[in-house]
Amino acid sequence: MGYARRHTPSATPSAASAAPQASAPSPSAKGAGAKDGRKQSLLSMQIGGTSARTTMKRVEVLLFTSELADLIEAGMTLGQALQALANQGEEGSGQRYVCQDLCDRIVRGESFSDACAHHPKTFEPLYSNMLRAAEASGAMVSVLRRLGDHYERYDNMRGKIKGAMSYPIIVLCFGVCAVIGALSWLVPKFDKVFKALGATLPAPTRALIALSDFMVNYGWFLAGGAVVFALWFRKWSKTESGRLRIDGWKLRAPLISGIVANGAYSTLAYTLKTLLTNGVNVLQALKISEETCSNTVIAKALAEARRRVTDGTSISGPLAASGAFPRMMTDMLAIGEQAGDMASSLEHIGKRYEKDMDRCIASFTNALEPIMIVSIAVAVGFVAVAILMAVLELPNTLGH
Repeated sequence: MGYARRHTPSATPSAASAAPQASAPSPSAKGAGAKDGRKQSLLSMQIGGTSARTTMKRVEVLLFTSELADLIEAGMTLGQALQALANQGEEGSGQRYVCQDLCDRIVRGESFSDACAHHPKTFEPLYSNMLRAAEASGAMVSVLRRLGDHYERYDNMRGKIKGAMSYPIIVLCFGVCAVIGALSWLVPKFDKVFKALGATLPAPTRALIALSDFMVNYGWFLAGGAVVFALWFRKWSKTESGRLRIDGWKLRAPLISGIVANGAYSTLAYTLKTLLTNGVNVLQALKISEETCSNTVIAKALAEARRRVTDGTSISGPLAASGAFPRMMTDMLAIGEQAGDMASSLEHIGKRYEKDMDRCIASFTNALEPIMIVSIAVAVGFVAVAILMAVLELPNTLGH
């Protein structure tokens, strides 16, 4: 990667190179170091009079993970690699702040996993627990590679879902704006002409003009109500009951339920596979999967399954008993448990439901496109037909 080519171990500051030799400080020294670190962090947040970002985006975490693995594999120590990444980050960037803080914590004697746990908005529980397993096994580079693959796979899945939703949203916004523009600007102009001529209007035109008058007179109230509703909905959707309702609706809604469910099952399988492969125990793996699951209904089912796990090894039975997972998924998982190859079964489960998600996305796109086109055509067509009917009736009305 780019960092591996631009930096060498000899180019790294001496403070970072001393990280591996740093001994664990005493409690008082650690407290003083933490205080100094907080002061440095507060000072580093103000760069050039502007506030610096203190978190990294998900795509930045992916790049950070990949390039950190490259630098360590090239021969750098962990402290050197983190310092190199911090120096490479732009002033005020989240990467510069996070990497420098991680480097400082390691110099003060903290483990890499604990240092990452101090940045929960950047590194999710999966990340720090994987690193903890890597520190115990000594396989830091391979674990970082697996984390990079996990983040890349997750981002690809999110990209597919966003890509499927972007087209209908754009078309819907265009159609709504076109209808609102016609009702608030075009129809009132024709209404003035018809009134000046004293024309008798057909029923569709009268209905269109009444709707236009309502839009012109009460449009601002409608817009204000929509804003208030959006703010209330946003606040409600962050509550536990709101998230459960919304996520439950996603799992039942036509067209999108397959996308959401298959995406969640695939992500869960890949996450469990990544954790179990790196030595994380079953109960802890289920807990981390629950915390990182994007759907609260499935996360709640994972929590119930985790409470049912008694022997600490078998999870297919508790997952099947929850009723939130398809029979095929739990059966494949049970086969993997019997064969002693959970990782392989979880890999197959992840691939299967990822393919199902791709098919659901294709079906969603193919079905929604004609639905959106017909809906917009009906709305715009009604406006056009109502106006044309009045125009064609004008000669007859004026003749009398």
